[in-house]
Amino acid sequence: MEKNKKFTVIHRVLHWTIAIVMPIMFITGFLRMYWMNKKGMVSIIESKTTASPLSKDVVSDIASTIREPMWEWHEIFANVMIAAFIGRIIYMLVKGIRFPNPFNKSLVLKERLQGFVYIYFYVFVFISAFTGVCIQYKWLDFYHDEIEMIHKWGLYWFPIFIILHLVGIAIAENTSKKGIASKMIGGD
Repeated sequence: MEKNKKFTVIHRVLHWTIAIVMPIMFITGFLRMYWMNKKGMVSIIESKTTASPLSKDVVSDIASTIREPMWEWHEIFANVMIAAFIGRIIYMLVKGIRFPNPFNKSLVLKERLQGFVYIYFYVFVFISAFTGVCIQYKWLDFYHDEIEMIHKWGLYWFPIFIILHLVGIAIAENTSKKGIASKMIGGD
């Protein structure tokens, strides 16, 4: 019976694991790049220690130490994301789950757009995961700056995906797939 369900427990666990992990990675990446970036933190520490100035190395070390737990969370959740992503790909291959081919002109526009969003998601996650692994393990290190720049684009890809995903859910709920959100939460 479970085989015939569209949103099996495995499908939902993989979906919601990714749905929880992605925002955590987004937030930790955003904080690291903007509110808690190293230059900004060094500047704040220097401005607060003018009475007894610290060396640049000490200030830089303090900033890095403050940011380290956030970076550890980013790496831990990145590993969870990669595992869930690989699990999702394997699950789709085993179950024979396919998404609409956006290049098939015989499909209605809604289905073609859905196919493009799926492609966007899989390409976005693959690129983010691959560049993250390259940074973490210093693969292709001679291209470090370029790889890091591409990895940081995730801050822009993620919100675009979330908007597309929510619009897609709204369209589905108001057309032929009423109840799809509740099925993704509670199953078929």
